[in-house]
Amino acid sequence: MEKETVMKEQEKESTNQTKDKEENVTENDVAMDTEENVNIDALFEDTAEDNTENQDDEAESEKKEKQNKANKSLFKNSKSKELAAKDQKIEELTDRLMRTMAEFDNYRKRTEKEKSQMYDMGVKAIIEKLLPIVDNFERGLGTITEKEKESGFAQGIEMIYKQLLAAFDEIGVKPIDAVGKEFDPNLHNAVMHGEDESLGENIVSDEFQKGYLYRDIVIRHSMVKVVN
Repeated sequence: MEKETVMKEQEKESTNQTKDKEENVTENDVAMDTEENVNIDALFEDTAEDNTENQDDEAESEKKEKQNKANKSLFKNSKSKELAAKDQKIEELTDRLMRTMAEFDNYRKRTEKEKSQMYDMGVKAIIEKLLPIVDNFERGLGTITEKEKESGFAQGIEMIYKQLLAAFDEIGVKPIDAVGKEFDPNLHNAVMHGEDESLGENIVSDEFQKGYLYRDIVIRHSMVKVVN
């Protein structure tokens, strides 16, 4: 009887131990599951945080890239405007320089022309004063007879006359051709008209006073007789 009671108590104790073990196992499993769930949740939270950080980084990177592009575009536009302004300034300065050069060239040409005209006027004035002297030499030489031409005086007069003509030639003063030439009112001054069958109409038959040219400027017209 006592033996059976002991055995029952042992079985009851064994059963209780088994239940305790099962309860412990269950509690351990629950704890492990809870811990795993906590770890998974933490992992998801970390992943979510990482994703959020990555998204924030990407957004910040895109923002910076857009800002850089905007800055580059602004810099490019600023540079383009600056270059356009410089090109316009260069064009204005070039145009001003060309105008100044053209004005200076015109001034130089005008000054040279005025200087040349003044020089020509001076030469013309001097030659006009010398022409009566040349005329007197020609009249004097015209009165010398063939016998007197051999004298030293006559030869000296002729030598001075030739020197005057040579000096005229050196500075561009030449006598105007008249006798036998067609009458030209720009060169000849007709003081007489006459008939001459040996010459054609409007031809100069006689010269009373020799005319002279300085280059293409008439210093004195030739005084002539023209055939009708």
